[in-house]
Amino acid sequence: MAINWFRRFTKRTAILLNVIVALLFILSCYGTKLNPQFFWFMGLLNLVSFYFLILLLFFILFWLFASFKYVTISIIAIVLAWVPIRQLVEIRFTPNFVAAKHPANLRVMSWNVEHFSILEHKLHPEKKQAMLALINQYNPDVACFQEVVASDSIPGAINYLPDLMASLNMIYYIYSYNRKIDFDQKHHFGIIILSKYPLLNKHTLSYEPHDYNSIFQYADLVKAGDTFRIFNLHLQSLKFTENNRRYINTPELETKKDIEESKNLILKFKHGFLLRHFQSDRIRKAINESVYPVVVCGDFNDVPNSYAYRTIGKGLKNAFAEKGTGLGRTFIGISPTLRIDNIFADNHFDVEQYVRIKKSISDHYPIVADLFFHKE
Repeated sequence: MAINWFRRFTKRTAILLNVIVALLFILSCYGTKLNPQFFWFMGLLNLVSFYFLILLLFFILFWLFASFKYVTISIIAIVLAWVPIRQLVEIRFTPNFVAAKHPANLRVMSWNVEHFSILEHKLHPEKKQAMLALINQYNPDVACFQEVVASDSIPGAINYLPDLMASLNMIYYIYSYNRKIDFDQKHHFGIIILSKYPLLNKHTLSYEPHDYNSIFQYADLVKAGDTFRIFNLHLQSLKFTENNRRYINTPELETKKDIEESKNLILKFKHGFLLRHFQSDRIRKAINESVYPVVVCGDFNDVPNSYAYRTIGKGLKNAFAEKGTGLGRTFIGISPTLRIDNIFADNHFDVEQYVRIKKSISDHYPIVADLFFHKE
């Protein structure tokens, strides 16, 4: 009798847990349709939606052996969220990236270069050289870099911009920064577009509080008589400290210090979600106003089923979704699911190939896409 009661209890508990995970998974996939100003906590679910998917797959295996009919709980949830799932993970065979560029294509690179390793320059000058060599290896026509520490006016500075451009064979640029938050007396801290083709109509847009993440830029690139508007952006980061990262890796709630650390993390998540909401709305407005086909690159600091990704990428092709495979992680730390760097392209483009360059020179992996433009 006791054994039968325990079996019923275990079965009902498993069903309840399966239903809860299924609902949380669907909510994490579609929660971006809710206004982040009032539902900012949905961003936390977005971050873990892939893990909900893994749990649903586990429940499918469990019910195959325990009670087959309950497999439908997970299957229904996965079917309902099939479109957002395609943004999280791609399962396809992808051929090796062809290094030789087709002249009809526009090769685009996006990379958070983590200051071009300026802090390590004295001890490890070879690290910056390795970054420059990697860029030259893939030879992009246009490169959008974030977290760029460089000097555009002081010869002899460690990262003197004309020297960097000469080493990359790129003669056109737009460098956006705020002088009030310079890296040091010689170097600025900002975002940059470098190009082998002319850049016209260059714009830096800045909003209150005019800090680094409230700035984004665009320029019109002209190639073979065609004009494209290139956007480069770096949305609000969570500004995690080393203590924050250690706590994420080994979370505990045993001491008062642990509780304070967890509260600090939640506040940082909330701050990031809210600011990215406003930033992505402004960027979307600028995209809508473009008179040319657009290419949007940058560090979104948010995952593929987030409000920022959905808002900025609306009506555009994501290079990874078109030609990538797997999870496509671009941020090296914290979690293997963080694909937070993106290249989006107007529907006038075909994404011919895409690659994530898995080399740990920065804390982000660079991404490259070849785009073919269909003339009207």
